[in-house]
Amino acid sequence: MRVILAEDSTLLREGLVRLLAEEGHDVVAAVGDAAALLSTTAAHLPDVVVTDVRMPPTHTDEGLRAALEIRRRFPGVGVLVLSQYVEQRYAVDLLTEHADGVGYLLKDRVAQVEEFLDALRRVGAGGAAFDPEVVRKLLARSAHPLGGLTDREREVLARMAEGHTNNAIATRLHISRSAVEKHVNSIFDKLELSGVDGYSRRVLAILRYLRA
Repeated sequence: MRVILAEDSTLLREGLVRLLAEEGHDVVAAVGDAAALLSTTAAHLPDVVVTDVRMPPTHTDEGLRAALEIRRRFPGVGVLVLSQYVEQRYAVDLLTEHADGVGYLLKDRVAQVEEFLDALRRVGAGGAAFDPEVVRKLLARSAHPLGGLTDREREVLARMAEGHTNNAIATRLHISRSAVEKHVNSIFDKLELSGVDGYSRRVLAILRYLRA
């Protein structure tokens, strides 16, 4: 894939460039601030951008706001946020603007290089990849609509929000695929999404919580 990296830590940025190059990806640009991320994205239109949240000049949320702008202007470009922080407000906006081709990983919780590379591949293919801790914090903002769900349905919804398929959810929760499908359908029923046509009920189920 063609990738642009945005990370203000030179050491981490160069390490990621080397890692991706070794994996056969084409790093078309590696920048240290949000303004450069926007300009290089417009110039190169990569498959995926990988960005930190906090970058110069204020080191608050520049990277995430740039990611939002990229998704609005270039919806075909995947966005993988790689950060130490969960910036809840803009993370929810990022998900509700475009739910496909988006990921959010926490640096300190990426235990294996392959986890990062797998997330990059999923986002580049138009899927989703979210750290469970990110999902937990985002769903905590909307705890009241979860009242009608069972504990198991909440677990299934969390795995859905991470971007996992029903087969993957079954494996992770040690239950059958048919049990997962039953829980997913129950979630749709409780959210009154069973009769929705023309949209992904799976995406709508996640977004309904995040918008609350």
